[in-house]
Amino acid sequence: MTHIDKEKIRYWRGESLGYKAIAAKTGLSENAVKGFCKRNGLDGKPVPDTVCRQCEKPLTPAPRKKFCGDVCRRAWWNAHTYLREEHSRACDYCGAAFFCDPSKGRKYCGHACYVARRWGGKSA
Repeated sequence: MTHIDKEKIRYWRGESLGYKAIAAKTGLSENAVKGFCKRNGLDGKPVPDTVCRQCEKPLTPAPRKKFCGDVCRRAWWNAHTYLREEHSRACDYCGAAFFCDPSKGRKYCGHACYVARRWGGKSA
């Protein structure tokens, strides 16, 4: 198990994924994931974040809040680009790869591609 695998397990466990789902995403066995989680206190139900993942300042009580602001969020994601692989998809118009939150359902890399697909123009 590599350092990156361990970071991915910590991240996905914090996102409330189960052992089986994490094992499928990493290619490790379910028992290896379960053993790592138990050794590192990641077993059981995940506890909501109480401090910012980047600067470790206390967070105000809010459901699913992980960062104190946009600056910390961008800095953390720039430092952890290997975790963004699962949030990558291809633009439906130009085919360029872009990162998005899977729950948002974005199809295009930007407004220009959306307009080009919708009204038949050329992408900028």
